[in-house]
Amino acid sequence: MSNKIGVLVMSYGTPESMEGIEAYYTHIRRGNKPSDEQLKELTDRYEAIVGGVFPLRENTDRQVRTLQDTLNRDERAQNIEFVCYQGLKHAAPFIEDGVEQMVKDGIKQAIGIVLAPHYSVMSVGTYVKRAQAKAEEAGLQISFVESYHMHPLLIEALAKRVSAKLDLFEEAGAFRESVRVLFSAHSLPERILSMGDPYQDQLLETSKAVAEQAKVGQWQFTWQSAGRTHEPWLGPDILETLQDLKREQVEDVLVAPIGFVSDHLEVLYDLDIEAKAIAKEMDMRLERIDSLNSDPLYMETLSDCVITSWKQGIGQ
Repeated sequence: MSNKIGVLVMSYGTPESMEGIEAYYTHIRRGNKPSDEQLKELTDRYEAIVGGVFPLRENTDRQVRTLQDTLNRDERAQNIEFVCYQGLKHAAPFIEDGVEQMVKDGIKQAIGIVLAPHYSVMSVGTYVKRAQAKAEEAGLQISFVESYHMHPLLIEALAKRVSAKLDLFEEAGAFRESVRVLFSAHSLPERILSMGDPYQDQLLETSKAVAEQAKVGQWQFTWQSAGRTHEPWLGPDILETLQDLKREQVEDVLVAPIGFVSDHLEVLYDLDIEAKAIAKEMDMRLERIDSLNSDPLYMETLSDCVITSWKQGIGQ
């Protein structure tokens, strides 16, 4: 087993079936069951997207398999076998399950990476904390890739997607330069700003780099999918931003949700259904870039980060 390196691939998680939505929502709510109204609202959202929950879970499984294949094709990994394990924040297999399975399989050294390029103590930081605690308890040596928001292959992959959709606007008769590109990410509570958290700055850095590479004429950053709590969350929300753009008489909008690497509910519902419906009411054309999912450039981004971390740390 000495030539095997475990890779804990962490993500938010989604239920495996419609029947699992209540347990999933209860876990998100730290053991408090949702009300009937809350449960219905979330269930309705899953039902509204094509295929329900199943494509979301299958997509994450595919990312983990594809990353493992990509890692083991890398010439720098000669005589080493990388074995990927999934660890989810709010669904099985949980982060702790992934660590436990590594230990059962005889893995002694591991690297953790989250399917989210931008670091926040309230997002990626929570994944790392849970994985580290379980690894220490189980005697597993583990290091982490905490962010990769400016990796050149990630920027290239996102820029290609932005350019491809801007081409479609042109084909439909719009001026490429007049399309407003909205980069977006999941909002977090405003208190992260006073904590010196790098999340917002990293997102703006990615946005700027992608805009420059894709030769975007006009762009801005907006937030989405804020939680419903009493404390203020980072804004403006994309629905507010669309109202502002209407007042500016912007007719064509391209959303680039760079904070999400997969087709999640926040993309397939919050953007493709909710935001698109608002835009339609205002006679505004709204399109979204394709998600990275298992795109080869994204898989190579993750693979490079893992192998670099291994070589700099436990691989020496």
